[in-house]
This record gives sequence, C-alpha cells and structure tokens, in this order.
Amino acid sequence: MDNSIEIENLTKIYGGNIKAVDNVTLKIGRGQVYGLLGQNGAGKTTLIKMLTGILKPTSGTAKIAGFDLNKDALKIRQITGVVPQDFTTDADLSGYENLKLVADLYGVPKKEAEERIETLLNMVDLYDVKNRRVSAYSGGMRKRLELICGLINTPEVLFLDEPTLGLDVTTRSNLWKYIKSIRDEFKITIILTSHYLDEVDALSDRLSIMDHGKIIVSGTSDELKKSLKGDIITLRVKNDSEEKIVENFKDAIEVKKMEMGDIRMKVNNSDVVLPELMKYLASNNISPESISIRKPSLDEVFIEYTGKHIDSEQKDYAKMMGFKQR
Repeated sequence: MDNSIEIENLTKIYGGNIKAVDNVTLKIGRGQVYGLLGQNGAGKTTLIKMLTGILKPTSGTAKIAGFDLNKDALKIRQITGVVPQDFTTDADLSGYENLKLVADLYGVPKKEAEERIETLLNMVDLYDVKNRRVSAYSGGMRKRLELICGLINTPEVLFLDEPTLGLDVTTRSNLWKYIKSIRDEFKITIILTSHYLDEVDALSDRLSIMDHGKIIVSGTSDELKKSLKGDIITLRVKNDSEEKIVENFKDAIEVKKMEMGDIRMKVNNSDVVLPELMKYLASNNISPESISIRKPSLDEVFIEYTGKHIDSEQKDYAKMMGFKQR
C-alpha cells in the first residue's frame, strides 16, 4: 500500500525543554482511517498542527501525499482538510453561507462550489437546514457542518482532531456513521485523534497509542488486543493490602498496582486463577471490595503500554474534589 503520510523523527519542543511531540516516526497508508489514541496532553493535537503547517517542527520532517512539510507547507494546506476540536464556523451565518465562505477561501470556482456544497449537505443530512443560522443548530448538527467544511477543497488527507469531543454518546455514534460515509465515498486518508477508546476502536483501520509525546505502540486494534495474551483480573481490596498482594501472589503472569489503587493481574486462564486468588485472600484475611474479569480490550491495551487508564486524569481530578466514580 502507498503511504499517504510519512513522518520521520518529528519533534516539537516548547520553552526550551518541554517536548510536546518527541521524535515521532510513523507511516500511514493511503485511504486508511488512522487513529491516534491518547490522554489529553499526549501530543496528538500538536502533531496534527505540525502536519498541517500550523506549527513549525523543532526538528524532523514529514511528507504529506508526497509533499515535504518543511518545503511545501502551502501546497500541503491546499491538499489537506482539518476539523479542529473547537467550533470554527460563524454562528451568525447560515450553514450554506459558512460552506460558501470556506469554498471562497480555497478558491473553488462558483459552480463547482455550489455542486460540492449540495452534495456534502445531503451526505450529512443538513440540506433541509442549510439556510438556518448556525446559532440555531444543535451540537451534533454543528459538528456535522464542521466535518464537511473540512471537505470543501476535496482534500487528499483529512485531519479530525477530537471530532466528537463534548457530544453525548448517541450523537457521537451518529457522527461515526458520517465519518465512515466520507471514508467510503471519497477514499481519502483520515487521521483521527481521540481519547475515546470506543471511537478509535470503531473507526480506525490502524492506530497508534501516544503518551508524553511519544508513539508507544502501533497496529490494528485486533493485533494490539491479541498481544496481551490472557485474561485480566482487576481487584480492589478494603484493608490496604495492595502491596502484599503485588509482592506475594504468584499465580498470575503479572501483578501491578494501578494509579487509583486497583490491582491489575494478567493471567493465562481466569477460570483457574480466580479460585486460587480467593483462597489467597481468605487465608491472609484480605477483604475484596470488587473483582472483575475481562478479556483483552483496547482499554487493557492502553493500560498495558502506558501503565494508566486513559481517563485517569479525570478520575484523579474527581478524587481530589471528592466526587464518586461510577
């Protein structure tokens, strides 16, 4: 498969020593939906801003559809579309007026722009509200408008930076349908950044996990899940015995204490290990608060390679503020 994007040792340093993106090397095939999965602050948005010419790299380079990031920034802007996290459409204009404005900025001829706008509005079910002010759109409608604004210039590569951030679960899943339609209809490469595990799992042909500016691991979702090789037992105990269990329970392949106090065990067969675990807890007067067993999931993959839950920042904040976690 031809590569639509080739990134080599791309780095962005802020303030002399803060590495927002750290020596990233990556190849992304043409026509793929490629997921960049990571917590807020992992470096995903900074990477996208460099690849679209908004930020200049500190070092390293990349090629987008064959064009060099350091030499052909203007051309790269012409052949890429970007849907940022924040709304960029003008709320005082109609949906149609916003799309016409973007078409004018890209220099799309009038007749071609009108045909393209009509096609895109129909694709995301906004044609009937095209003349309504964007201020009257729901959050989901506005996200759909943002999505097709990124397609006005018929890009070869479309960057979606946290496209469903702030949307409810139902609206998010509906937006996935439109993203899949765009991929199938236009056969373009889509780079999707997200901290939603289910989103990356549902949409991506391949993905990379980012943490502290680095690419930690890459592959298909199935490949990464299969790499864990075993079941996962998550245990929480009542009487501060986590360290004792980590040090002394020997029937697991691996035992770790996680950041929120849970104990995570990787085991070959949970049906065999669970009875032994219960015996160990009883014999050591350790009271379990909760026990869960899961087959490998993308959530477990993220924990395996980063050592934390993808939503641990939110959990830490909630704990600090005294909120209960569900």
